[in-house]
Parts: sequence; C-alpha cells; structure tokens
Amino acid sequence: MSFINQTQTNTTAEFQRQRLLFIVLLTTITTLLCCVFLFVNGTMLFTLKSKPVFRETSRFILLHTLLFADTMQLADSQTLFLLSALGVKVLYPVCAALTILYNIPHGVSFLTLVLMCLERYVAVCYPLRHAAIITTRNTGVAIFVVWTFSSLNCLIQLSLMLNVSFEDMKRMQMRDYCGKESVFQNAVSDLYDKTSTYSLFALAGVTVTFSYFGIIVAARSASTDKASAKKALKTLLMHLLQLGLSMSSNIHSTLIIVLSTNLDRVIAVNIQVLLYVCLNIIPKCLSSLIYGLRDQTIRPVLMLNLSCRCRSLSVISVVQTSAKI
Repeated sequence: MSFINQTQTNTTAEFQRQRLLFIVLLTTITTLLCCVFLFVNGTMLFTLKSKPVFRETSRFILLHTLLFADTMQLADSQTLFLLSALGVKVLYPVCAALTILYNIPHGVSFLTLVLMCLERYVAVCYPLRHAAIITTRNTGVAIFVVWTFSSLNCLIQLSLMLNVSFEDMKRMQMRDYCGKESVFQNAVSDLYDKTSTYSLFALAGVTVTFSYFGIIVAARSASTDKASAKKALKTLLMHLLQLGLSMSSNIHSTLIIVLSTNLDRVIAVNIQVLLYVCLNIIPKCLSSLIYGLRDQTIRPVLMLNLSCRCRSLSVISVVQTSAKI
C-alpha cells in the first residue's frame, strides 16, 4: 500500500514538474515574441514623431493612431494571457479595467482603418481636392471623434456589466480567469458587446469594399496615376486582412471553449497558443510591417532607428555584463 502511495506521489510530482516547465516555456516564448513586436511598434511610433513630414501628413498621423492602439492592445492582451497561463484570478474591478483598456483601442483600430481607407480613396479618386479635404486639422478632429466614440462605447459596456453593488464588487474575485466572457456575465452586456463589435466590423468591411471598387473604377480613367492606384489597392487589401484578423480575435475565446471540450488537453493548449499568436499578437504588428517595409518615406528612417536602437541595447547589455564581472 505504501509502495502504491509512493508511486502515485512520484507520478503527481513528475506531472506538476512537467506542467511547470510547460508554463514557463509557454510564457517565455509568447512574452519574447510580444516584446519583439512591442519594440518594433515602439520604434515605428518614435519614427513617426521624429520628422516634420510624418507629423504633418494625414496618412502618417492616422498610421500613428493605429499603431498606438495596436500597441496598447498587444500589451493588454499579453497581460491577460500571462494571468491566465499562471493561473492568477484577479478581482472583478481589475478584470473589468483590463477588458475596457483592451476594448477602447480595439474600437479605435477598426475606425482608424476606416479613415485610412477613405483617405486613400480620396487621394486616388479626387487627387486635386485631396489637400483641401484631408487636412491636418480635419484628421485631428476625426481622430478625436474616433477615440471619443470608442470610449463612450466602452463606458456603456462598463455600465451594463455593473449588475452588482460596488462594495460587493470590490471584494469579488473572479471564479474564472480574466477575459471578456468573464466580465460580460449578463445577457444585456453580452448582447451589446456583440452588436457593437459586429456593427463596427460591418461598417469597416463596407467602407473597404466601397473604397476598393471606387479605386478600381478610377484606375480605368486616363487621368488617374496607375502606379498610385495599384499601390492603393494593395494597401486596401492589407487593411481588409487586418480587419479580418482583428475580427477573428473576437472569436478567440469561443474557439478556446470549443477546443477545451472536444480535444485532449495538451493538444488543445498547443492550438490555443497558436491561435493566440496568430490572432492576437501578429495582427498588432502588421501595420508596422506593411508601412515600414513598403513606404519609401518611412523605410529608411525606420531601418536607421531600428539599427541604432539595437546597437544601444547591445552596448547596454555589454556594460551591464562588464559591471557584474
């Protein structure tokens, strides 16, 4: 009997050790990948603020807004992922705050992509009126409206999820891990979240489609710059891909629930991590890759900033190592 108990204890200890190693490996890989993308996004944001041409051009101002929103989402989603992977259950207000901090830039990303598509549409279809319509002032007003709308939308969500007294909520610990499904517990808040998300996606999809076909029609005109129109069409297709990936991230939790109930735990966890990387991490760096590598104005400055920052990090690492020795 004691031999059986000892065997069970050893098996349990080995299982816990393997689980701990797996969690450490999982969190390390995703965190390193997230840090790399945060570094690239941060360098891109710095690049867009480093030159007057970037600060005074509407499409670069919109790109800065999109990148800032994507960077906020990336940092927040990685925080939620680490909390879930480490098995940390937070208080309800903390989880609600993290969810709202993710939803606000999420809405901003959708609406900013809409503005960027419209800007390209005006630039190709109405080149003579582009400078008068897409001004720095109008762009600033549009960005202000986007952030205001997204903030009000999340405030409505927050008011709908407060179905318990504030004093009880301050002491309430989440029974499940922190996520959107854990926060939007009542039917009204869940319905409003889905309605607002799908409405934004529909608006963005219609805008991209309208802009795409509008540019195709304009490209057949003899007065239209064919190279500019072709480049704009490729950019719109990339924006459509971004919208699709952003929308897919909304069904990430639903896919996790389905996988957890129908597959082996180890296989389900591996697929969950793959989905998290593909639907939550990679899309938040697409804007930097699309514009940083394709735009001839940004690329040389971005490459210079990336190389300088990498050298700075290497020097700091060498200095720290020498100091320890």
